[in-house]
Amino acid sequence: MSTPASSDQNGDGRTTSGNTTPADPDAIKADIEATREQLSRTVDELSHRLDVPERARERAYRARDTAVETYRESPPAVIGTGAGVAALLGLLVWRRSTKDRRVAKRAARREAKRAAKVAAARRAATAKAARKRTKQAGKKAAKARRAVRRTK
Repeated sequence: MSTPASSDQNGDGRTTSGNTTPADPDAIKADIEATREQLSRTVDELSHRLDVPERARERAYRARDTAVETYRESPPAVIGTGAGVAALLGLLVWRRSTKDRRVAKRAARREAKRAAKVAAARRAATAKAARKRTKQAGKKAAKARRAVRRTK
C-alpha cells in the first residue's frame, strides 16, 4: 500500500520548503555516496593544505618553472639578475669570512688606545714626580745657601 503524495510535495520528492525527503532507497544511497565524495574531497583538500613540505616543494617547482619561462622570454635580463644575486651572495660570504679579522683589528685598536692612555698616564706621573724632586732639590739648595749665609 503506497502513501499518496501530500499536498506540500512536488513530484521530485522535495517539499515546498526545499528539504529533500527521498523515499527511494536508491536515491538515499546515491545521496549518501555524494556526501561521502564531498567529504572525501574536503578531507583531501585539508590534508593537502596541512602538508607543508609538499606545498613548499610545489612552490619551488612553480618558482623554477617561472624562472625557466622568464629566461626563455628574456635571457639577458635573467643572466643579469643571476649575476647580481651571485655578486650579492659573494659579498655576503666575503663579509662573513673577514668579520673575524675586522673584529680582531677593532679589538687591537681599542687595546692600543688603552695602552697609549696607560703610557701617557705613566709619563705624566713620572714627569710630576721629577718636577716634585726638582722642587724639593731646589728647596734643599736654598736652605743650604741660607745656612751658609748664617754661618758667615
